[in-house]
Amino acid sequence: AAGLATLLGTTAMAETIGASIARFDDNFLTVMRNGMVEYADSLDGVELQVEDAQDDVARQLDQINNFIASGVDAIIVNAVDTSATQAMTAAAEAAGVPLVYVNREPINVDVLPDNQAFVASNEIESGTLAAFEACKMLRGMGYAGGASGYLMMGQLSNQAAVQRTKDVDDVIGMDMCNFISIIDRQTANWSRDEAQDLMTNWLSAGEEFQVVFANNDEMAIGAIQAMKAAGISMEDVVVVGVDATQDALLAMQAGDLDATVFQDAFGQGEGSVDAALALARGEDVEQKVYIPFQLVTMDNLDNFLDRN
Repeated sequence: AAGLATLLGTTAMAETIGASIARFDDNFLTVMRNGMVEYADSLDGVELQVEDAQDDVARQLDQINNFIASGVDAIIVNAVDTSATQAMTAAAEAAGVPLVYVNREPINVDVLPDNQAFVASNEIESGTLAAFEACKMLRGMGYAGGASGYLMMGQLSNQAAVQRTKDVDDVIGMDMCNFISIIDRQTANWSRDEAQDLMTNWLSAGEEFQVVFANNDEMAIGAIQAMKAAGISMEDVVVVGVDATQDALLAMQAGDLDATVFQDAFGQGEGSVDAALALARGEDVEQKVYIPFQLVTMDNLDNFLDRN
């Protein structure tokens, strides 16, 4: 009888979280997902169910509805399309299930219900830190009289891509950095392969350039691969990204990538689980939980090499 009572008590106390991740085949999101899983595994009585939305908005909404139907205590969403989050919010709110958006800012972030929250880093910092570092490096290389470059954007349906692109525009609009002009800007959808193809196309135009701004590290690496294949010395071009993935840090070590911005993917994963559990328990949670970005340069690279 005592054993049965213990079993029933444990079952009653168990908390289940459903998590829908935009895509599993993304280096940064994999680190974030690992942060969620490892943290949840370390907690007694917490079960985390993680689903791959495969970059499909309809699939993601189905996953959320399935989580609700299965009776989860809370839901975590890394949105496929940040402009399509109202339906997810409405579904969770109608069912009374707490929901936490992680990493990608939902379009309705300022009007979330009381039992919903957003855990991420402030994208105003990310693109600004990277772009301003590029500006300083270009000035140091003697280009204050004029420099030009390319801008690689993430998925245009994604708030982070929109904000990081605006950050670059804001920086090169400053008096200190307005010597920089953008030759062309196109999306490479966060993808290394697409960025390599895009950079190859730009190189074929034969325009002289000194800088490449990329909304994330994967695209920065793709651009570097295309430039190196074309015989361009990385010493002659400033390339900056965002996220400080392990591959990006290794590219910095090799002297190919000039700067990136550390976004604590693992910390965001942990923070989303914490927020989901707190909301499920009826505790107060800040609706916007920001984990700071940090600029990574050659001067502090060693501090980040083992953090992802």
